[in-house]
Amino acid sequence: MNITVTSVFVDDQAKALAFYTDILGFEPKQDVSLGTHRWLTVVSPGDTDGVELLLEPDQHPAVGPFKRALVEDGIPCTSFSVTNVQAEYERLCAAGVAFTQPPVAMGPVTTAVFDDTCGNLVQIAQLH
Repeated sequence: MNITVTSVFVDDQAKALAFYTDILGFEPKQDVSLGTHRWLTVVSPGDTDGVELLLEPDQHPAVGPFKRALVEDGIPCTSFSVTNVQAEYERLCAAGVAFTQPPVAMGPVTTAVFDDTCGNLVQIAQLH
């Protein structure tokens, strides 16, 4: 069994696509119209056959309270691995990304948390 698609709930798919590609650097993978919404995925650069991240609309009534509760408690909805958290933190800050947690070393991992502008907190993590 392999993970092929995972998702983040986003409040606006077009805004999310711009943030996740233009700012974070992911590459668009699938963009299929489903009427009001789209099956919209991105992948890691250079890994087009890897796990797809679905930018999933958050209109289901259960999603809003769930997302707000996570943000209020400072809990990221997902985590992306990076080779250097400090360098990514500096790059993303320069691009205008708002962090709720700057890089913090916690034993074998350093993490930082940012606002994805789509209603989520996202963690970046570097294993040492």
